[in-house]
Amino acid sequence: MRASAVERVELIRWPVESDRRERCRDRGVMRILVLEAGAEAPLCVDLKEDWVRAPVSADDLRARAEALRIRAAAAESRPEVDPNGVLRFRWRSALLSPTEARLVARLTESYAEVVTRDDLLRLPQGRTVPSRNALDLHIMRIRRRLAALGLRVRTVRGRGYVLESAESGEGGEGD
Repeated sequence: MRASAVERVELIRWPVESDRRERCRDRGVMRILVLEAGAEAPLCVDLKEDWVRAPVSADDLRARAEALRIRAAAAESRPEVDPNGVLRFRWRSALLSPTEARLVARLTESYAEVVTRDDLLRLPQGRTVPSRNALDLHIMRIRRRLAALGLRVRTVRGRGYVLESAESGEGGEGD
């Protein structure tokens, strides 16, 4: 099925084409599993996967495909820091130091909103005593790491920082 030029959704007969499902998952291709008669419903934990029972109307299939696109786009448009300090954004990732991970996790909680310097200075920093200069140094290092992911930390003078997609806006202070 060719849904759009930007993001296609593959139809996969389930369970007959289980190998194809794995190949699509590995490539990050969105897919709808079409369950054959008597097939047990699969557990779909990937945001790029859904299922329907055959027979399915063309209208229902289009609606499922569009819902799949919307869910996948929403999940890929917000950065996330996992418990191991890996920042993921869209299809890219970066490993952060423990201090950077704490700072970036706080920035991702308020993605595209201002986080004050004081808020970032109050984060648990381990053994080090947080200072404004140390925060500035961490933000500088974080900016370098995030650039490769299509993210940036913008300074909002007198208020704090904003984590945002590098595609949003026109650039700003501290960039």
